[in-house]
Amino acid sequence: MGEHSDALSLDALLQGWDGEEIVLRRDHATGATIIIAVHSTRLGLAGGGTRVKTYPSVEDAIRDAQRLAEGMTYKFAAAQLARGGGKAVIAIPPNLDAAARDDLLRRYGALIHQLGGLFSCGADVGTSDRDMDVIAETGAPYVFGRTPENGGAGDPSPATAIGVFSGIKTTCERLFGSDDLAGRRVVVQGVGKVGYPLLRLLRDAGAELTCGDVDTAAVERARAEMGVTVVAPDAVYDIECDIFSPCALSAILNSETIPRLRCRAVAGSANNQLATPEDVDRLRAREIVYAPDFVVNSGGAIYLIGREVLGWSEQATLDHIATSVRETLKQVYALSDEQGIATSVAAEHVARQRIDNPSEQA
Repeated sequence: MGEHSDALSLDALLQGWDGEEIVLRRDHATGATIIIAVHSTRLGLAGGGTRVKTYPSVEDAIRDAQRLAEGMTYKFAAAQLARGGGKAVIAIPPNLDAAARDDLLRRYGALIHQLGGLFSCGADVGTSDRDMDVIAETGAPYVFGRTPENGGAGDPSPATAIGVFSGIKTTCERLFGSDDLAGRRVVVQGVGKVGYPLLRLLRDAGAELTCGDVDTAAVERARAEMGVTVVAPDAVYDIECDIFSPCALSAILNSETIPRLRCRAVAGSANNQLATPEDVDRLRAREIVYAPDFVVNSGGAIYLIGREVLGWSEQATLDHIATSVRETLKQVYALSDEQGIATSVAAEHVARQRIDNPSEQA
């Protein structure tokens, strides 16, 4: 009975999705499941990160890939890039050893190459620019973000942080009439590849900083190098601040955490921050401004396309990221005010308008 129920659940998950294609591949050597979700190719061939982690079930991994792929569709559209949205998730068993992992990545690369450009990948949670080098051994030329030594633009996380920084400044301008961050209190959840460079940008701008992360070494480094106040990972929701910046896990804004927030706005890099569509209404009820994640965290995608496809210089790309996030977020806030709709809904309207007018994309 349980197996039949699981089959029905998987079928409903696949049939109920509004995306274009799901590729499933069982890796018998490791027991991993490779999922490539292509949500839309309306603006161009699909691209997105490769997430490698352990999931409770294959259904959970597929659901994650679907949500992330949809987010990439909106992210590229909001950033006015001629790319479609996709995502790859590799659901691995616990404690997979390094050698087996690299061989798995090579087989994943071969699958990407077999798709002939339908989907191109970059790094995401659980992968790095070094992993992109491994995947490119079999997956080139459909791999972004390789190390500079291997012809890529490297880790785009610092560029993502620049976009988040721009989103925080724009949100402060909306709240306080000025984007000056001096004296503003910002709580950063997650001190990883994006959170750490974001902390540095915020510190240099004079913000008062608090952070939390399950990685104790990461937060201690932030405390030692930048004088950041460190709190327990679960305590970040309870700190009084101007901006709460989620830079770690998905679905952290939910019915349990939103009532605890003591911030004026949320602006961070984590994908799919809202656990459910209703959570944006919970934020609105508390008069907390929400900067939609796929607008704020678009810097990494812009960076890889700008550097590796469009041939932009480093500085031109970083400048474009800051401007793109600022101008799109201003448009989202204006539409939200004009129509009295949630900022997440306004952001989707902006993205869909750009999807419906592909000739306007870069």
